[in-house]
Amino acid sequence: MPRVRAFTLIELLITIAIIAILSSLLLPALGGARTAARGFRCQMAQRAVAFDFSIYADDQLHGDRGDDEQLRRGRFRVETFQESQYGISEFWSWGARQVVELPFEGSDPMRCPEVDGEVVLRRNAPCSEGGVSPPEHISYGFNLRLHMAEVDKGGRIRVQRVELTSEILEHPSVPLMWDVDGAIAKRNDVSPVFSAPSLDSRGPFARDRYWFPGMRHGGSANFAMMDGSVMATRTPLHEEGWDWAFQPVR
Repeated sequence: MPRVRAFTLIELLITIAIIAILSSLLLPALGGARTAARGFRCQMAQRAVAFDFSIYADDQLHGDRGDDEQLRRGRFRVETFQESQYGISEFWSWGARQVVELPFEGSDPMRCPEVDGEVVLRRNAPCSEGGVSPPEHISYGFNLRLHMAEVDKGGRIRVQRVELTSEILEHPSVPLMWDVDGAIAKRNDVSPVFSAPSLDSRGPFARDRYWFPGMRHGGSANFAMMDGSVMATRTPLHEEGWDWAFQPVR
């Protein structure tokens, strides 16, 4: 009878060792590729939202501005735009349901693929008042200074709600939205749907209460600018030319 050639124990151990070495070399690369892909998807989502904002802000191209139609001609609020993106408040897109849970694997443009957990939408509530929750599952925050401005009234800092016009599009270096860390916002007892660094604030924005960028893309966060560009950075406050201090009301 012919002899059957079989693996020896030593050969088998060598083969397992080679497979283990190859796996140790390939797995980090595959993990890095997945992380890069999710970061790219996040950037594409932010670009889509920034593009929608440019249409919403345009005097000729905008569609339904919801309750902002009651403002002075040509004026709108950034929170109303947010609500149109989520499909909540006066833009409720979910039929007769009062509460909607969006699964974390959804592909809606307001979702970063690195953020797990369901997002809950509530009827008849604006974004900043519980229309979208929980805080730790919210992906993106919009520039707080486009929503509320700190105004010096005789030496006293007061907060004034902002009404935007199409002129906001003439400020391409102003950050529009970015990745936020909703867990930090929750600890600060604020809504993550708006964010801003304190800079030299002596008012409610002081002590970085509203500053919680989500550095979840390899230590970086994605930032969408008013001109529609999106950039990943570890040092957003030190990017040359970014106008963090801009606010429409002085």
